[in-house]
Amino acid sequence: MQTQKLPLESAPREIAADAELAKLGETDARLSFDAIEIDVVDSMEAIEQEWRALERDRLNSLHQGYDWCASWMKAFGNPAAVIRGRSGMRTVFILPIEIVRSRGVRVAKFIGADHSNINTGLFAADLADAFETLDASDLATRFSGALREKADLLLLQNIPLTWRGRRNPLALLPMVQNQNHAYQLPLFDTMEATLKQLNAKGRRKKFRVQSKRLEELGGFDYVSGSDARSQHMLLDQFFRLKSERFKAMGLPDVFDDVETKAFLHGAIDIRDAKNELFGLEMHAIQLKGAHAGHLAAIAGISRKGDHVICQFSAIDESIGAEASPGEFLFWQMIAGLHGKGVNLFDFGLGDQGYKRSWAPAETDHYDVVLPLTARGSAAGAVHRLVTRGKAYIKSQQRLYRAAQRLRRFAGV
Repeated sequence: MQTQKLPLESAPREIAADAELAKLGETDARLSFDAIEIDVVDSMEAIEQEWRALERDRLNSLHQGYDWCASWMKAFGNPAAVIRGRSGMRTVFILPIEIVRSRGVRVAKFIGADHSNINTGLFAADLADAFETLDASDLATRFSGALREKADLLLLQNIPLTWRGRRNPLALLPMVQNQNHAYQLPLFDTMEATLKQLNAKGRRKKFRVQSKRLEELGGFDYVSGSDARSQHMLLDQFFRLKSERFKAMGLPDVFDDVETKAFLHGAIDIRDAKNELFGLEMHAIQLKGAHAGHLAAIAGISRKGDHVICQFSAIDESIGAEASPGEFLFWQMIAGLHGKGVNLFDFGLGDQGYKRSWAPAETDHYDVVLPLTARGSAAGAVHRLVTRGKAYIKSQQRLYRAAQRLRRFAGV
């Protein structure tokens, strides 16, 4: 299915506009980047108030939110090196960064980058205009100066250059296109209107067939938004299913370490009173009848404002595989979000058939690769080479299938 770049009309209908956020966007004169002071903060807690103010802008990614990053840092405990930009007393941007060691190289990355589907940093809405007039080499020099004593390489991954009509200031830094793209489905007023973007007739027919097959197995329950205890239990079931799936495919389990599990359990506890923001919410298809209690499919989604992201999913093919319970679960989740202020369902990173069948929009992602030392220059060159190699392989179907077979054989 052909995809298109995410259209401007998919921009959120509202940006949070309380008094505190409105104050963030005020300027007495045109904001000049030359007047912005950049420093590095070693403690998240020291700038929590400034951080929470910036994160209220709905175009700043959930993955750079304070609670999301705090859950990761609590689990992993890497040193923080948060880049802050201030104009006078006003904080105009924050880049939540941790320092990770990889093969002897100190890499400055977005906090939790290994499990983030979209990264934007946290920028005041009016700062983009100031970046348009900035000399790119000056920006790189100032970031390098701020981080040089702490890291060898600044590597900020999975950044859309333009997100829902807003250009990202990080686009001025040295970049390489990431091998993975993200896929989105704009949501309209009704499920019927949303399906018109797709092959609606085929999609409805598939849903009817899946429903019939699940009923033949004894029926099902769609489990969504259950109590906290049940949510944590569903997450543990996801870890089990995904581990079995990875093992069957001969692939390493990226959810296997205790730190990642602790981080995601922490994300479940992130939720606002209006349910317009949650770090992680588990959904599942649970069979009834003779197979009562069997979880055929599980997924975890996150929400910030009108944007919902599917963080992960897993299926159990031991019972009812012919009913495609994973696809059926996506229908249930998407249908259930209508009428709840959601305008965009994001399938996240990675090119998979089911994503293309659901998503008419595609977003390219890029990585900032900025060496800070000689050692970082070597590591940055390797990252660029590997990333471009992966992108080329993924663009060639035969090569991609061969690479997947080799990866399964090698178990890496």
